[in-house]
Amino acid sequence: MNIQIALFAGLADRIGTSSLSYAYPHPERPLTAASLKEALAETYPSAANLISASFVAVNQEYAAGDTPITAEDEVALIPPVSGGEPSSDLPQDEALSDLFIITEEPLSVEEITAKVIAPDHGAALTFTGTTREWTQGKRTVHLEYEAYVPMALAKLRQIGGEIEERWPGTRCAISHRIGHVDIAEISVVIAVSAPHRAGCYEASRYAIERLKQIVPIWKKEIWEDGSEWKGHGLGPWDPRVPGEHLLSDD
Repeated sequence: MNIQIALFAGLADRIGTSSLSYAYPHPERPLTAASLKEALAETYPSAANLISASFVAVNQEYAAGDTPITAEDEVALIPPVSGGEPSSDLPQDEALSDLFIITEEPLSVEEITAKVIAPDHGAALTFTGTTREWTQGKRTVHLEYEAYVPMALAKLRQIGGEIEERWPGTRCAISHRIGHVDIAEISVVIAVSAPHRAGCYEASRYAIERLKQIVPIWKKEIWEDGSEWKGHGLGPWDPRVPGEHLLSDD
């Protein structure tokens, strides 16, 4: 069976392509997310560790190991992200799409914040992520962001839905840059409004932590003497885990 696999970030660099046409070498075994990773690790031993740490996405959803794969499925291998729901069933109207954006254009804090202001809300909070010049003694020249765009947008909408469910009445808008982002430029803006400030603070923190957990966006730090893809830094990475733990004090 031949399948097309989308690859991203350091995994695409390691294998040497962002779109892999792969002939599954074990016709006697069912093709599942787990068996695909095992076969890819055998085929590309130099990338085996990164493949092992990655998740398979099938039709823009993170897949359990026993998820079957067919030649007609949209398949991607998702390495740990920097920074669930049936995305195809989410409303795709213009207003919702405008709340969650991935773009190569500069971001406006004022425009994104204005999307969530509501007459019955007494609190609005905007988180702005910018490119830091120095990290652990290394000087960053600029960042390069890459995304699995359709799935990333679906996951941003999922975060908005989770926030609405957890803090009813709260409104959230998220915009994220891809491509070249210079020092001190804005890479992500998360705007949240709510009837009261406590829920607004909590929802804003939840949004950025959840984004880092489940949204397939990667960044490459470009230094004066090299570069490196940066992955998820919040411990064991499992984007299928619900986000309830993110606001825990433990």
